[in-house]
Amino acid sequence: MVETVIPKQVVPSPDLAPVLFIPHGGGPLPLLGEPGHRQLCAFLRNIASQLGRPAAIVLVSAHWEAPQATVTGASHPELIYDYNGFPAESYSLKYPAKGSPALAHDVRQLLNDAGISALIDPARGYDHGMFVPLTLMYPAADIPCIQLSLLDSLDPAAHIALGRALAVLREKNVVVIGSGSSFHNLQAFSYADAIARAVVFDDWLVATCTDKALSSVERETRLLNWSSAPQGRFSHPREEHLLPLHVCYGVAAEHSSAAELVFNDDMMGIRVSGLLWR
Repeated sequence: MVETVIPKQVVPSPDLAPVLFIPHGGGPLPLLGEPGHRQLCAFLRNIASQLGRPAAIVLVSAHWEAPQATVTGASHPELIYDYNGFPAESYSLKYPAKGSPALAHDVRQLLNDAGISALIDPARGYDHGMFVPLTLMYPAADIPCIQLSLLDSLDPAAHIALGRALAVLREKNVVVIGSGSSFHNLQAFSYADAIARAVVFDDWLVATCTDKALSSVERETRLLNWSSAPQGRFSHPREEHLLPLHVCYGVAAEHSSAAELVFNDDMMGIRVSGLLWR
């Protein structure tokens, strides 16, 4: 006899901080006025108004992977210019947001309590997956921030588990942001059919995250098996830019399983999406 599993009812709460997944663009280009990023820049400048005033930000960037979950622990993190071949001004950008050693310790403890091994890196700075979008979202740089790494296993289930372990941060007005992209295949820009193929996966991903008719079990199963989705591997030959979304889903799933589509437009000719869980 097969036992029927009844998914837990998801109950949104107005007292919880939102969770946001964003495309962060190509390197420093959003800060250099590159025309292909115009729509994305407008979105990033405006989305902060929907997030309220967070006490702090925890950002998961596609550009940091580690064997164990790792958080930044510096009080005043430096910037990491982790890109090459851009104009000289790209290497003098500043984003002087303070870190939060206390929040870093809280995050490590939450992960450890969930059985997830975690470390604090007291020296690591902010990579461009963090400082580029936050410069547009919070230009005053007056909100404490920490980064959380991806796991270099790139296991989608492990990243959903990371998020679930941190869900309580929403009760403390800490906004979790996943910074990556719903499409990341740098070779594909030379393909004649790239735009159409990217749209196929983007439509699937948006439906997976926003369709309220899906149960929590169905939604999570789809995210776990994203590589089998139409044009999944074309859109993400390597999934580091997608997995910040899995962390966001894990953070949000208990109270707000279905996301809201808040950005769905072209970035350098390819459609990408942003998602918000309230």
